[in-house]
Amino acid sequence: MKHDAAPQECRSPEEAVDRLEALYDAAVAAERAALDRFVAGGAPPDEQERARFRYPALYLRWHPEGPFPRTRRAWAKLQVPGRYGTTVTQPAVFRPYLLQQLRPLVEEFGASLAVGISDQEIPYPYVLEGGDELARGGVSSATLARHFPVPMLSAVGDEVADGLWNFGSDLPRPLALFDAVRVDYSLRRLMHYTGSDWRAMRPWILLTNYQRYVDQFVAWALRELQAPDSPYTRLVLPGGATVGRDDPPEAAAALVAAAPWQRFQMPAYHLLRGDPAGPEGVSADGVSIVNIGVGPSNAKTITDHLAVLRPHCWLMIGHCGGLRGSQEIGDYVLAHGYLRRDKILDDLVPPEIPIPALAEVQVALQEAAEQVTGEHGEALKRRLRTGTVVTYDDRNWELRWSHERRRINLSRAIAVDMESGTLAAQGYRLRVPYGTLLCVSDKPLHGEIKLPGAATAFYQRAVSEHLAIGLATFERLRRQLGALHSRKLRAFDEPPFR
Repeated sequence: MKHDAAPQECRSPEEAVDRLEALYDAAVAAERAALDRFVAGGAPPDEQERARFRYPALYLRWHPEGPFPRTRRAWAKLQVPGRYGTTVTQPAVFRPYLLQQLRPLVEEFGASLAVGISDQEIPYPYVLEGGDELARGGVSSATLARHFPVPMLSAVGDEVADGLWNFGSDLPRPLALFDAVRVDYSLRRLMHYTGSDWRAMRPWILLTNYQRYVDQFVAWALRELQAPDSPYTRLVLPGGATVGRDDPPEAAAALVAAAPWQRFQMPAYHLLRGDPAGPEGVSADGVSIVNIGVGPSNAKTITDHLAVLRPHCWLMIGHCGGLRGSQEIGDYVLAHGYLRRDKILDDLVPPEIPIPALAEVQVALQEAAEQVTGEHGEALKRRLRTGTVVTYDDRNWELRWSHERRRINLSRAIAVDMESGTLAAQGYRLRVPYGTLLCVSDKPLHGEIKLPGAATAFYQRAVSEHLAIGLATFERLRRQLGALHSRKLRAFDEPPFR
């Protein structure tokens, strides 16, 4: 990352973020104005004008004179003296996150900050909000691409997250896992897959593989909005419609029924919590649920994009096949290990790399299960079993049972699914706390295969309780963020930002 002119020193994190916002807003306004002029028949931007269509850059310098500060915090910490930098998009929306990361670096470590203009151009689709990036005023996207910056795959990557970035003495070290163009790429992908504005996505995310969980989530959300003492304020639906606390139950139900969730590959619903905080009235907390569908490819796709929002945690709540004769339909599986047979992440996180269970999440899931089921001790152990989950990329793995039997036995696996190992590996890779609580819906090795009648009866009694455990888990984790964002997910040459 380079810059055209000397960055401007900033006296405080607040001043740095203010300047980021001013530079970003000016760049977006200039590019939009040039687009409007061009599609109206005016001249395309020249090289000098295009130089204004660039992301702002944030720089940090740290040259300690005394002993290094010591902190047990896993994030907002510096380990190597030197110069750090990253490009930034949407600084107004990310302002709380940026300030949270920068304040300890300045106050505890004595780092200095500067903000300038990078050489990274803002692709023109990322400055448009109306979804009309393919054609404006009859001008084709190919014509626009000749005169305006376009997304370049060569400029988008996860080299920092994957530890593949190249260090040069004349270049700053990475300040964050993702730069501006990578973040913008994912923000647009989130809107495409989930059907909702990325700003609505909450920091606590439930991932599921069945629409029935979404239906139960919506029913719970509507009840919360009607409860006078509820902390929740709005439910955002696929397509952008919202249900508020003042909407009568009949009107709320009509809005939910009219939401075009079928148009989107992985529809998401977002329940916003607390008073609005931040730009555009978006609250800073709440819960989202995403129906990611079936398979490890979907699991990787959506988490690649969710990760740029730096969520506090994602949990997988879905169904699995029980592998032990002692399990019963409706029992729970709390994954403490994964036999990853999904293959999709083998190049990025090789199968021999262990994916650790996160103690804070495991304890919260077990305590939430006790709370929701009302069962304790041996009674809970009969329903909630901890063990290894096998994640396959082949839904019909049973047809290869003679080939898989030995490996499953060696792993001591107790359940099989198609998403959990992928989601956990992605959380580990992208530094997002993760967990898995599955519900046994069939026992393929013991003659209890998934049949329509049995499946329907299971869904009716199990989904609501399972969802409630996931939500109660978030309530516990919300109170222990410092422990949740632990050092277990951090590399030795980690960027300072979480």
